[in-house]
Amino acid sequence: MRLPYAKADFKDLITGGYYYCDRTDLIPRIDNIGDSLLFLRPRRFGKSLLLSMLENYYDIAKKDMFEQLFGHLKISKNLTKLCSSYFILKFDFSYVSSAGTIKDIQQSLYDHVNESIKRFMIKYKNVIPGKVDINPYDALSSLYSLFSMMQECDHPVYLLIDEYDNFANELMLLTSPSSLDESLYLAAVTKDGPLRTLFKVIKGEANSSGFAKTFITGVTPVVMSDITSGYNIAENIYNDRIFNGLCGFYQNEVEELLRQVYRYCNINIHDDSFNNTMLLIKKYFNGHKFSLRAKENIYNPTAVIYFLKQFIKECEPPREMMDNNLAVDEQKIEYVSDLSLGKEKVFDLSEKNSKIEISSLQQRFGVRELLNDDSKDSMFIMSYLYYSGALTIFDETSQGYMLLHIPNLIMKSLYINRILRIMFPEPGNRDNGLLAGKALFTAGNIKPVCDFMEKETFKVFSNRDYAWANELTIKTAFLSLLYNDILYIMDSEKEINKSYIDLTMIIRPDKRHFEIFDILIEFKYVKLSKAKLSAKEAKKLTKKALKELPCIKDAMDKAKKQARSYSGRLNKKYKNLKLKSFAVVSFGFERICWEKAI
Repeated sequence: MRLPYAKADFKDLITGGYYYCDRTDLIPRIDNIGDSLLFLRPRRFGKSLLLSMLENYYDIAKKDMFEQLFGHLKISKNLTKLCSSYFILKFDFSYVSSAGTIKDIQQSLYDHVNESIKRFMIKYKNVIPGKVDINPYDALSSLYSLFSMMQECDHPVYLLIDEYDNFANELMLLTSPSSLDESLYLAAVTKDGPLRTLFKVIKGEANSSGFAKTFITGVTPVVMSDITSGYNIAENIYNDRIFNGLCGFYQNEVEELLRQVYRYCNINIHDDSFNNTMLLIKKYFNGHKFSLRAKENIYNPTAVIYFLKQFIKECEPPREMMDNNLAVDEQKIEYVSDLSLGKEKVFDLSEKNSKIEISSLQQRFGVRELLNDDSKDSMFIMSYLYYSGALTIFDETSQGYMLLHIPNLIMKSLYINRILRIMFPEPGNRDNGLLAGKALFTAGNIKPVCDFMEKETFKVFSNRDYAWANELTIKTAFLSLLYNDILYIMDSEKEINKSYIDLTMIIRPDKRHFEIFDILIEFKYVKLSKAKLSAKEAKKLTKKALKELPCIKDAMDKAKKQARSYSGRLNKKYKNLKLKSFAVVSFGFERICWEKAI
């Protein structure tokens, strides 16, 4: 069984007998919707493979292989008129360096464009009438030479641009917002900057006879916004319902893939193992939705293939669910958390079970808007996280507002990792906290975690943080220390019979043989003002005196009652739980007390 992890060459994939999730039935829709299209998806979502599929479908140089490549696919029943009828010119801006001065960036861009033209000439040397003059210092001149020559050809050119915004994304992630050289970015995309000028040429040729069609992929609309006047002909299709699954897997496709893997491993697909593995895949990789009108969420395809390839090695789920190639997305969350309102938003998203309400997604926003400290920051931050894949569409409210949420546990872990580093910047201190968490997993002892929280956590909050920190912040602090997706399916605000548990840690089905415990924690938060005490006075209280405060006793009793109720429901839902339940009460941001909920 051949699974194409990170394989973006359609021809090699098909001729090599790799699994291919057929989306060719959408080619007629793509063909009819417009001649200049912009399609955005997060990293590692199969955009390059999509472009390669279009390249092979339309390329006149692949005409002799067309039946081999597409004869068994859905499009074979509904071929478009212009299949195998285009010259294909392809740019991949991931090869353009964002390092150095604006002249260095321009030269890197020009070098790539020139190399792409050279490959074009070699590929079609037997069918094109002349020669292109390559100018090593001015790729725009090279393009004009190409266009002039192509005027004499019978077939039009289809331009494919992959990762058009890679330059901007790399530049923004190289430095923190406070030290970002905004002028360097703007020099590339405004006025006579190389990127904007290149797109002006592409626009001009699209309006003449240079490019009959253009298909552009990327992650965010940031660059397209900044070069709007240079290229204002692109039609956005990334939020269209019909293209929600253009890249990605649907539930039934993942289930069928897993069945094939189970057959390969000679595992019975009718026992609990199949359902348990499918539960893992769904929790960690499902949840993406790119159109409010879409009826079904989709899975990150690269993450699913990674999981299944790892599964095949030992015929059991991999130890670690995170593909390290996806971990780089944490940089985007780090970037956002360094913005003026960013840290608060990162905490909010983790605390509120990942649901955030906004009026709409920003279809156009430039780097200046992303960095501005004004009332719009929140919407820009949420939109940026959406385009990066760290958020996705959940639903809309009865008032017509859009709800975004963290799509799955893989993305949730990136937020938690960032919060862990915000709260505990010193590696040694962070290790001590994680060691305290180990005592809870292995011995069912929550005391070391609570002691660590009381001693170390609260001192990291500044006066400004206190304005938005609350009960949920305490829960998130615990979650950041306890998060462990190697052993557990972690969940905050887990719904059980329409009630929500603050924090559950259910041992992964494939890890239940380990000598560890399932964990349930119910949190309560009591303001210092309830006891009419100052922070200084609260810190002086003994543990006994703290627990005897009426407001603390009342909160503890309520937390224990809820925890006992939730424990009963969890034991009914799951088989053979080794459950330890606790009630934790925070007194302001000064003290913590806890009790077992039995």
